[in-house]
Amino acid sequence: MSGPVANNVFRSSGVIASAAGGLSWQSVVTASTVTVSAGNGYPINTTSNTCTITLPSSAEAGDQIIFLDYARTWGTNKIIIDSNGLNYQSEDDTYIVEYDTSGQTVSIVYSGATVGWIPESDVDVTDAPVAPPTQKAIFGYGYNGSNVSMSNLVNSSGVVATDVTGVGTVRTNLAAASYGLDKAIFGYGHTTGPSSLSNLVSSSGVVATDTTGVGTARYDLAAAGYGTDKAIFGYGYSSSRVSLTNLVSNSGVVASDTTGVGTGRNNLAATGYGGDKAIFGYGYISGYKSMTNLVSNSGVVATDTTGVGTVRDQLAAAGYGTDKAIFGYGTNGGDLSMTNLVSNSGVVATDTTGVGSARHALAAAGYGGDKAIFAYGYGGGYVSMSNLVSNSGVVATDVSGVGTARNQLAAAGYSISA
Repeated sequence: MSGPVANNVFRSSGVIASAAGGLSWQSVVTASTVTVSAGNGYPINTTSNTCTITLPSSAEAGDQIIFLDYARTWGTNKIIIDSNGLNYQSEDDTYIVEYDTSGQTVSIVYSGATVGWIPESDVDVTDAPVAPPTQKAIFGYGYNGSNVSMSNLVNSSGVVATDVTGVGTVRTNLAAASYGLDKAIFGYGHTTGPSSLSNLVSSSGVVATDTTGVGTARYDLAAAGYGTDKAIFGYGYSSSRVSLTNLVSNSGVVASDTTGVGTGRNNLAATGYGGDKAIFGYGYISGYKSMTNLVSNSGVVATDTTGVGTVRDQLAAAGYGTDKAIFGYGTNGGDLSMTNLVSNSGVVATDTTGVGSARHALAAAGYGGDKAIFAYGYGGGYVSMSNLVSNSGVVATDVSGVGTARNQLAAAGYSISA
């Protein structure tokens, strides 16, 4: 070969790989799916449908692919990139990569196995990839005249299964959260006194045996996921109300106490919001409270925000709509059926009243990718009813007879498989 080679780079194999100037542009793609190859450019027309793009299953450093919005319709019908077993911006292919800006062009280059595909030119680099949504949920433990250790799984369409008994030490007034993208953890609670037990839940909903000694023993606390794959337990009651938190890694390891995170209180609720953050809300401190504390995507708890809806405690909370949240029910001397929606920036809305049967000491979790479910509790007696929440935050009427009636339980989402 003689003369300069323009617009090319060498692969690790020594073969010259096409770069921007040497790309081979393909015909306009109008289908809902397409499998692409390195060294090509693809105009993607999403006028009529979303398009899922499957990348090559193998690649070498320097491989490049370009996608452009042919009809300026990605804002209406997005593209979804399946990295097909390879990493995308350091995340594996369980993460969701979407581009939804009209008029956008995305150029990706393969950097090697560790980081994988990198968008060298796109409008929304910081938005991709995002964690896959939780599809199923689990309710566990509680009280129905005595402490129980049963659990109930919830499928991706919101149907609650029959009881599974004997899942760890019986206890009540505990908390639960999702972690590691597709697993969950129950933690703390009251046995014959404050407990520091935890139980991990697998991606198939199996509850593991007890892990002991994870931070200060306490009960009446709350927990939520944060940072896409981690979790946080916070607040509660030990020998007094506490303001400490315990972070949970993406492998389910509970860290030692972090103290002084907002006003100490108990009987509050917590949930994730905004895709990677969390919020603790309401509770009791010598009176019912309406304060909240936001949690950053690195697990840092902010100072108190007061006056967010009607004061109450013994409520529940869950995420919905992929990036928003909802607090619901509770008591302030009488059972309540109100909810408060939380925006994707952590702003709590005013009360919505009359959403299902009034009750307290219930639990809630996300399911189905973008919906939520409230279930169980106490309203003139132990109840086994549930209320589904749509992806727009609308709470449905009661569904009764979902497992053994009980209260003071916990719930969390698990599994990224429907």
